[in-house]
Amino acid sequence: MKTVSFTEFRKHASNLFSDVENGEMLVVVRHGKPIAEIKPFTEKSNRPSWKKPGLRLSIKGAQLSSAILEERERENLS
Repeated sequence: MKTVSFTEFRKHASNLFSDVENGEMLVVVRHGKPIAEIKPFTEKSNRPSWKKPGLRLSIKGAQLSSAILEERERENLS
């Protein structure tokens, strides 16, 4: 992991991104405090759950929501 100042990052961004492409991880600091972490992109990146596709639940031959509505109707008739 390489640590670079914000000013150094601005001046040498192209070369630093080449390092990232080659697997290097960068931490950019401003006034001695880390402000960014730059790492190589991977297809298996951990995405937050809200960005992942949701589960589609279904019952054989019918959608789950339809089955629930039908069950509720049967309960109300009893």
